[in-house]
Amino acid sequence: MIRSLLLLIVFASASSAGEFNKVLAIGDVAPEWKNLPGTNGKNHSLADLKDKDVIVVAFTCNSCPYAVAYEDRLVQFAKTYCGESAKVALVAINVNTIKDDSMPEMKKRAEKKKFTFPYLLDESQEIAKMFGATTTPEFFVLDKNRKVVYMGAFDEKTTPQPGETNTEYVSLAVKAAETGTPAKKAETNPRGCKIRLNRAKN
Repeated sequence: MIRSLLLLIVFASASSAGEFNKVLAIGDVAPEWKNLPGTNGKNHSLADLKDKDVIVVAFTCNSCPYAVAYEDRLVQFAKTYCGESAKVALVAINVNTIKDDSMPEMKKRAEKKKFTFPYLLDESQEIAKMFGATTTPEFFVLDKNRKVVYMGAFDEKTTPQPGETNTEYVSLAVKAAETGTPAKKAETNPRGCKIRLNRAKN
């Protein structure tokens, strides 16, 4: 009886998460961030984006070469889909706490790359834990009801060769969310550097 109950608990826990994400599943309501400082000198919350129909959350940083390699793609994505009058928003969040990922360095990076989207710092690292994010870069697409409709990699290939097709998972998920239809590929395995989670202090 006890063994059966334990197996049921384990199964229920496993079924409540995704294939690659061990915390969230597709269809879950996204965790909410509040008052995270941004490189623009302002604090940002999820509630600030109440007028947006789709939100893309990108966990990224300065120090990971994979994350750096995707910066131009994020800039282009923002140009294509985002803007004050657009119904899609992109938010980048950094949770690493080493010097290279500090706010002063983030500001330099945002200015150099001309980020037009919020680049936020969460030194507590709690938002990454609540999202189950483990990698930079790692992406989550939220629909109008702030449910997760996609999570994983930005696209199929980090370094596509000339002439190769590169399925853009995030863009496809955004287009699906705009029409209220499920993404054909709702979860993929993110590629990049492991998020530098700090050890809990005793």
